[in-house]
Amino acid sequence: MISSLINLFFPKACFCCTTYLKDNESYVCTVCRHKLPVTNFHINNDQTIASIFYGRSKIENATALLRFEKKGIAQKLIHQLKYKGQERVGTFLGEWLGEELAMRPNFQDIDLVIPVPLHKKKLRQRGYNQVDKFGREIANALKIDYVDNLLLKETNTISQVTKKRLARWSNTNELYRISSKDEIANKHILIVDDIITTGATLEACIQELNTAKNVKISIATMAIA
Repeated sequence: MISSLINLFFPKACFCCTTYLKDNESYVCTVCRHKLPVTNFHINNDQTIASIFYGRSKIENATALLRFEKKGIAQKLIHQLKYKGQERVGTFLGEWLGEELAMRPNFQDIDLVIPVPLHKKKLRQRGYNQVDKFGREIANALKIDYVDNLLLKETNTISQVTKKRLARWSNTNELYRISSKDEIANKHILIVDDIITTGATLEACIQELNTAKNVKISIATMAIA
């Protein structure tokens, strides 16, 4: 009854289509949820993301929840997260993917979830790392630690949105640093990010993490472009 009264005076809207949510709906309306372009990579053991890193970086497992298309529904959803301050989108996507990964055998031996970090200047500007809630919910589902202070970004770069695909590959300013190699030694790490395109940012993170002893890396992102 209390929930219904709150919703009456402060109705929650779908992050995709902005229609008011019903009492049994959260974050996204039922219609939009069915329209979201899920990949099912982790369910079908699809190697699409692994192929991006073939010959570049060794990864154990990799998945993305959604397919990101220009002007598509997944873009609208992630736009709300990154530029409209709607951190609950990250919670929604993290709960969804985390529940599915918790049932997949090849994601059962992960020790830590680590987000792709933002430079401290960009973090101050935005006020949050857009993958924080996403990563925390996945860690909760897998019953493991989420650690956001081990991998640090050393340089600030311009937004990837305005870059052409080739320019993302040639960006040499994506420098990362591990604050403590001992804390990740001999561990299987799940790196989480919002969107994977060329894989250049994730590759830079993987290369730095691999400077620690006997590290295994897996990847989970909200979407793949």
